[in-house]
Amino acid sequence: MQITRPLALAAVLAGTFGATAAHAVEAGDWLARVGASHVSPNVSSGTTPNVAGGEVDVDSDTRISFTIGYMLTDNIGVEVLGALPFEHDIVGAGSLAGAGKVASARQLPPVVSALYYFQPTATVRPYVGLGINDTRFFDVEETGVLAGDKLHLSDSWGLAAQVGVDFDVSDDWFANASIRYADINTDADSATTGAFEVEIDPTVISVGIGRAF
Repeated sequence: MQITRPLALAAVLAGTFGATAAHAVEAGDWLARVGASHVSPNVSSGTTPNVAGGEVDVDSDTRISFTIGYMLTDNIGVEVLGALPFEHDIVGAGSLAGAGKVASARQLPPVVSALYYFQPTATVRPYVGLGINDTRFFDVEETGVLAGDKLHLSDSWGLAAQVGVDFDVSDDWFANASIRYADINTDADSATTGAFEVEIDPTVISVGIGRAF
C-alpha cells in the first residue's frame, strides 16, 4: 500500500464537501476520532546467536483505533492515540526463512503527541505531530521451531511523528486521514534463538471520522 493514498483520498473527499461551512478549531476544543489503523512494520532484524544467520520478520495488522485531543491554543493541541490490540505473526527470515511462522504476539502502542494545525479555521485542516509511543507486547504464542519454547519480547519507548488532515463534513463532524511513523524496538530472547534485537519501526495509516466538542 502506498502511504500517500489516505491523504489523496482525503483531498478528493475534501473537494466533495468543499461547500460545507468550516468549523473553526480553537483553543478549548476537544476533538474525538474513531476509525481504523493499519500497522505495517519496517523490520530490521538482528541475527540470532544460536542459529547462524537467523532473523525474523513481522507481519502487518489492522484494528479499530481512536484518538482524543484537546486544543491548547488555536493552532496547538495534544492528542492521545489508542486502539484495540494489534496482533502480528512473527516469521522466520535469513537462515530461518524456511521455518514459516514461529510466533505471534499482541501489542498496544499508545501514543501521546503534540499537534500543530496550519489552518485551524479552514474547511481542510492539515497538521503535523510529534510525540512518544509506549509499546507493550503480550500474549506471545510460540509455534513451529519455537513450539514449547518461551519467547520474550521487551517493551519499547520511542518517538512517533505524524502528518494528517481533518476536513469538515458538517458543523461539528469531520473526516480524518493520517500517516504515522513510530520508533519501536524490542529485545527478543528464547532458548532456541538466544537474545537479539528487532527494529519494528512501523508506518501506521489511519482513516476515520471525528467530532469537535
